[in-house]
Amino acid sequence: MNNVLKSQLNQENKEEKLINELKNQIQSGKEIKKTHHNIKLLIKGLGNQDGLKRRIFAEQLGKIGNFALPELINALLKSKNVIKRRAAAKTLKLVGDPKALPSLLKALITDEDQVVQCSAAGAMAIFGEAAVNHLVIILENPLCSEMQYGLASWCLAFIGAEAPNALRKAAASKNTKVRSAAISALEEQIRTNQDLEDLVLLNNALNDSSENVQIEAIKLVGKLNKIESFITILFIKLKSLNPEIRKNSVLSLMLLKEKEAINPLRDLLKVEKEEYVKKIITLAIKKINTTQSI
Repeated sequence: MNNVLKSQLNQENKEEKLINELKNQIQSGKEIKKTHHNIKLLIKGLGNQDGLKRRIFAEQLGKIGNFALPELINALLKSKNVIKRRAAAKTLKLVGDPKALPSLLKALITDEDQVVQCSAAGAMAIFGEAAVNHLVIILENPLCSEMQYGLASWCLAFIGAEAPNALRKAAASKNTKVRSAAISALEEQIRTNQDLEDLVLLNNALNDSSENVQIEAIKLVGKLNKIESFITILFIKLKSLNPEIRKNSVLSLMLLKEKEAINPLRDLLKVEKEEYVKKIITLAIKKINTTQSI
């Protein structure tokens, strides 16, 4: 064994010993000093194969707070150890400092590991309104993957009513992906308040130039309490040339248990050419009839 390799192994063993000492101190309830040295050791521990140990180190870093932020961000964006990058993203969630948002966004967009992407998205979601503009960047980026779009949409839905103004602004975006995600995220807000401004946004989405935005709005109508003007629009959507719009209109009418939909659904069943839509129409008629007979 050459001297360089021997020195490297000795250093790694020394660091491992110090990490274990820190772990023992934490478990015994002793307070860990907020030093750069200790933070670096704790972050090194985030790469441990043992999930329980990683959790101990992450929780301690969360207690240390934003003093650990620079080293955590460095681990998230530059570590070659994928386990450490995943753990760093989750730990930034525990630290809870919105200054981490740009770095979490970068990890979500650029990291090749999907678990890192998911962990970064989960961390971003806790920041509420402060995260919305960052998430919109993903939805506007044509180079992002469908998974990344999905994560950004999920984050917006999770944030929901915590960011009413930001979501309203997003729902009026020129970008169709942003509008789709924003209108879906308005569910809790509309259900709770039925604010006129939000209802107008939903009405606009139901008649949007983008069929994908229409579909998200149709899905949302099915999750809300019955609003007669929107049910009327669902009846109109049954005649759409787009089978996905017809399908989702049927599903929303079924979820709303709308008894007045029986005859329009029967009429649609007679002319529907898509087999998968036919099956959903048949199911909807059965479900609504069953509900009415109870």
